[in-house]
Amino acid sequence: MSKKVLAFLSLALIASMLFSACQKATTEPTKPPAPVFMTINTEQVSTWVRNFNPFSPDARGATGTAIYEPMMIYNKATGKVVPWLATEYTWNADNTVLTFKIRPGVKWSDDQPFTAKDVVYTFDLLKNNPALSGTASGILNEFIDSFSAPDDLTVEFKFKTVHTPAFYDLANQIIVPEHIWKDVQDPLTWTNDNPVATGPFTQVTKFDTQIYIVEKNPYYWQPGKPYFQGLRFPAYPGNDPANMALANGELDWAGNFVPDIEKTYVSKDPANFHYYFVGGDAVLLYINPALKPFDNPEVRKAVSMGIDRKMVVNVAMFDYIPPADATGLGDSYKTWKNAKAIEAGTWTNYDVKKANEMLDAASLKKGADGIRVDADGKPMKYDLIAVSGWTDWVSACQIVAQNMKDLGIDITLKTPEENAWYDEVSKGQHQWAIGWGSGGPTPYNFYRGQMSKLTILPVGESAGENWNRYINPEVDNLLEEFAKTSDPAKQKEIMDQIQMIFVNEAPALPLFPGPDWYEYNTTRFTGFPTKDDPYAPGPPFTAPYEHTLIILTTVKPK
Repeated sequence: MSKKVLAFLSLALIASMLFSACQKATTEPTKPPAPVFMTINTEQVSTWVRNFNPFSPDARGATGTAIYEPMMIYNKATGKVVPWLATEYTWNADNTVLTFKIRPGVKWSDDQPFTAKDVVYTFDLLKNNPALSGTASGILNEFIDSFSAPDDLTVEFKFKTVHTPAFYDLANQIIVPEHIWKDVQDPLTWTNDNPVATGPFTQVTKFDTQIYIVEKNPYYWQPGKPYFQGLRFPAYPGNDPANMALANGELDWAGNFVPDIEKTYVSKDPANFHYYFVGGDAVLLYINPALKPFDNPEVRKAVSMGIDRKMVVNVAMFDYIPPADATGLGDSYKTWKNAKAIEAGTWTNYDVKKANEMLDAASLKKGADGIRVDADGKPMKYDLIAVSGWTDWVSACQIVAQNMKDLGIDITLKTPEENAWYDEVSKGQHQWAIGWGSGGPTPYNFYRGQMSKLTILPVGESAGENWNRYINPEVDNLLEEFAKTSDPAKQKEIMDQIQMIFVNEAPALPLFPGPDWYEYNTTRFTGFPTKDDPYAPGPPFTAPYEHTLIILTTVKPK
């Protein structure tokens, strides 16, 4: 055979192979990209316990951040209300009826329809079970006369008395499916291992002691969302291992306290490692007033004057935020602050000499060992509890304990895990504890959570706020007046009076406004809130948690 013939056959063979390859490439499907998962740190425990009950204080973080949804979301970053499972709301002329219009076409994650009946069922559940934790728990029996669903897309709340702040408590309440929960024997202890919900991520596809995964809701009501497959939640026993994972680029989204964050985090990858902190709700020292001599407000004030708050924020908080004043209100409430109350609140000033004089005046004398004794002759020795691994809080409490030595008070710092800490403080069984205060669009929630009968439960029952079980009838009357008016000037006047009462009585001792810790990694995702575009609060927690739904339905994989 000639060389020309061989060459021709070779070219024909190559052409045939190329044609076959091209034909194969066009007929075989392209391999889909690997599913993308976001890794989040929302809570710190050494081992996970499977609990997705949204009414339980021990529920996993994903329950309120990704799985269940409310009718509407108050967006603290913008000051606006965002329609969610409800599309609109209206008050009647005298503010005694509040009506929500429910979004049509929403389904639960098991493909059952979501209707107004589910909303009514949820509020019935909360009203009939006061121990359940929910944003609406504290107001249903006190203010709401009735609620009903005139049709599948309408919910009406009728009020006993006008109480306009209730809108936020009702709108932010996450909703559960009647067809699942109606058969639950004990809604407080049920762990709800495989939740059925309306949120963007509902499918618990992996759960063990060190990590759990929640994947997309197959019937989510926002078309095309979420933009990625699921969420990963590794277990971290404290800030240190969580921050190591953050610095190593293992976390996409976190709300960690990070010491010297520019050096320890941002510098590792300035193009992708970002943060910004905004002053949030108050962090306070809770001294149980049921424990004598701390039923005396002058003794509580003396303790407060013995705390070096500047050292607390410098050492424990890296000067990320300023010390608290005696009103307990942070910078987000600038327009509400009463200058006269701040001026009167000298008990947040560090003055050891004055503090000792006040304790002497309360007949709390020092023993031979330098420790004061109470009226019953018992040494003033107390336990102060902070969450294990929350290094900022632990450091703050170490400073408080050291400061108390100068007053003749012996403090032992104990650091239980978060669940144990919450169990003790929420049941009012603590001696001294560090903890947070409630927040909201106005200071109403903060003071209701510190001094109102509306938030109190018997000692031994878990309360979401008012851990000191403190009641002031005058404050309750003023809160009622506040709730009846929509006049901003009148509301400011009332809130000025409430602030002065808080300053005079010192029911809890503000330490500093708790920063809204927020770190995000743009290596794999884009669309997080930024300093230049703070479209929602950044932290993957911070109650109420519903703002996270805005972020989870906005962020996209790169």
